[in-house]
Amino acid sequence: MRVILGSVMKAMVLRGTYDLFKNDAPLGLLEIPTPKPAEGEVLVRVLACGVCHTDMDEVEGRVIPPSLPIVPGHQAVGVVKEHGLGVRNFDVGDMVGVAWIGGVCGKCSYCSSGRENLCQNFIATGRDRNGGFAEFMVADAGFVHRIPEGMDPVKTAPLLCAGAIGYRCVRLSGITDGDAVGLMGFGASAHLVIQLLRHSYPLSEVYVFARGEKERLFAMELGASWSGGIEEHSPRQLSAIIDTTPAWKPVLRSLENLVPGGKLVVNAISKENSDIDSLLSLDYQSHLWLEKEVKSVANVTREDVAGFLSAASTLGIEAEVTEYGLEEANAALLEMRRGVGKGARVLKIADR
Repeated sequence: MRVILGSVMKAMVLRGTYDLFKNDAPLGLLEIPTPKPAEGEVLVRVLACGVCHTDMDEVEGRVIPPSLPIVPGHQAVGVVKEHGLGVRNFDVGDMVGVAWIGGVCGKCSYCSSGRENLCQNFIATGRDRNGGFAEFMVADAGFVHRIPEGMDPVKTAPLLCAGAIGYRCVRLSGITDGDAVGLMGFGASAHLVIQLLRHSYPLSEVYVFARGEKERLFAMELGASWSGGIEEHSPRQLSAIIDTTPAWKPVLRSLENLVPGGKLVVNAISKENSDIDSLLSLDYQSHLWLEKEVKSVANVTREDVAGFLSAASTLGIEAEVTEYGLEEANAALLEMRRGVGKGARVLKIADR
């Protein structure tokens, strides 16, 4: 990445790690040099960027960037402004998306077997290179996605991570149409997953476990067969559960709600150590016996991102969003930390 001499842009920049309850403004609004695309890269004028739980993990030190300062943001939708040498798949003016997966080695056993998300040289947008909490960003053209015609940038941004990782969770769960499926937690990802399930598995019933009454009502609005609290037992045992919570207790509750041979897919980068006593109370007979499985999810592949964008466009899946300005990124993070609101949070940075 090079910079355009004499040209600056606005960006929300992370310069250290902070507890959001003690520092409610961890990101600074700065003017920094506008990047210029190198060979194989595109320069994107960012229109919108989703705010993800992983961005909050970076701020609070659970996911530590290899170097600081860094511009977070890995759910960016924008317009190609310029491209470097060798880029032939995008033209200036194309609307594109940039997701968490920003690069891989392309040579290792994981990359050659369709598991590029596990590559040891995985490059994460907004962690290993500057992301979309800015007016402009550069990205490797091989990891940029064309946005289907007619999709709104603000409502599309959460599809690039919250949607894509949910899509991967559904694939890993192994469910078939007619299976009863559970969603433990009901935030940005789960509210997209339930739409995917209702469209793609119409014979399946979806059971939602959520902390707050607003989330439970929202789940019912989106087609859940039942919604209850984290501690509750669903009316029937479930073939698979996708857990998107940051705590350990929901893992145990999920295992209790699975049928013999059922699968729990955990969609979380970290679990809170303050809740570790819940994990220590795991009982083999009650929680794991009868061939129940626990599967973690790490990152996404380009196939996951492209697959969910296509599904969302075809099926009419749409994110419920709360919109913020670029300079309001700290407020979005703090409200996420407090569990305020429903659906996804998106920074609207520019109009097309």
